[in-house]
Amino acid sequence: SIAQEPRILYQKPKSPKSEKIEDALLLECPLGETLPSPSDYKSSLVVLTAQNWLLRLSADSGEILEKVYLAGSCCKFRYLSWDTPQEVMVIKSSQNKLPAAAQQAGIQQSALFHLAVFQVLPLSFIGMLEINKKIFGNSVTDVAVSNGVLIIMHSMGLVRLYNFQAISEKFMEETFDLGNKFNWNGQVGIVGKYPFGLPCNIKITDTPPLLFEVSSLENAFQIGGYPWHYIITPNKKKHKGVFHICSLKDKTLAKNGIQDMKCCSLEPDWIYFHPDMSGRIIHAGPNLIKVLKFKEVENNITQMEIAEDFMIVANRENSVDSAVTVTASGRVVKKRCNLLDDDPEQETFKIVDYEDELDLLSVVAVTQIGAEGRAHLDFHCNDRGILLKSIPLLESWDVTYSHEVYFDRDIVLHIEQKPNRRFSCYVYQMVCSTAEEEECSSHEKMRRVSCKKGGRLFEYS
Repeated sequence: SIAQEPRILYQKPKSPKSEKIEDALLLECPLGETLPSPSDYKSSLVVLTAQNWLLRLSADSGEILEKVYLAGSCCKFRYLSWDTPQEVMVIKSSQNKLPAAAQQAGIQQSALFHLAVFQVLPLSFIGMLEINKKIFGNSVTDVAVSNGVLIIMHSMGLVRLYNFQAISEKFMEETFDLGNKFNWNGQVGIVGKYPFGLPCNIKITDTPPLLFEVSSLENAFQIGGYPWHYIITPNKKKHKGVFHICSLKDKTLAKNGIQDMKCCSLEPDWIYFHPDMSGRIIHAGPNLIKVLKFKEVENNITQMEIAEDFMIVANRENSVDSAVTVTASGRVVKKRCNLLDDDPEQETFKIVDYEDELDLLSVVAVTQIGAEGRAHLDFHCNDRGILLKSIPLLESWDVTYSHEVYFDRDIVLHIEQKPNRRFSCYVYQMVCSTAEEEECSSHEKMRRVSCKKGGRLFEYS
């Protein structure tokens, strides 16, 4: 049977502001591995608190399974991310800034960020390092670690990549295990316990070898495709909305590698490498979604061409309207005006996502009908873009609010954030209706279109 309302598994007591959760990640048990604790085989949440505590909580009960104290007042850890999903986790501090009084007193601070790196399940400490302006320069604005690469972003739009594993191996002073005693720089304590936390055991003393460097507007930079390519926007404001797809090997622009939708809209278009690992690219705008692919250029083995795989087009009327005005003398003047690409009265794409287990593209499209916005969730064949199913969302969609839609197998979640941090969560579960199946099978003359992918056949009428 299907519950009519979600059932609360547990509810954690209200915590003081000092214990506020800053960020969280979901941990899933790796398949086929022997783990030291029975609790490691169940889903858990890793949460980061305002007071630099890292907690691992049971996803089913909220019980605290592990606690690690990260650091004292030297830095404030605020962000959790994956280096390698479900394997290596990175905890990043906010940017270190001296108080105004300290700056006026001439006190210098060279550490800009701190990073703590952990192996997960079982949770083990790899190392902690600081990003120092004496090594990486005064213009550093942000830092990240992803897929074994240390990414340093600078204020002038410059992005620099370094080999994080090589940095760890070269500059690691000593390894430490959680829960063990340590004597470090005159401090004696237990690794991961209050008040000492974690030692900063990776000391970068000189600039590591540079892997790659590129300049991009707002530091926007993505790597993907096969062979490896990257996507940037040229570092000038006039190029905003223009994307260049270039070879990572030699920085050459791919054939047809400049993608520009020329959107006339309040919300910009967006582009990213397809998460299905096919090497394709998704370029989405308010009224058009293009799935692009790489193909070899004839008689040129060094260059790749960007070609269209398929398109999804919004269902809308002609975007040209006629405005009629009458002058004081009675003369009728007709003026043609183009509507915005994201005009609220026209169907507009808001969210594009990929469901890996069903191999489907999910698209949220919104249309303003009267005073309310109405949305529907469309499922498209990931291989050919064919529309397989459209599900209208029952609740209204206010375009002035923040919205998130998650699709996982048979569950759809719509989370709406209203003013004053008020949230609404709408839960849908897709079920197979026997009546609908019988009705569908009785109409022999209805046209059926199929899309085969990965050995599975999707059909719609």
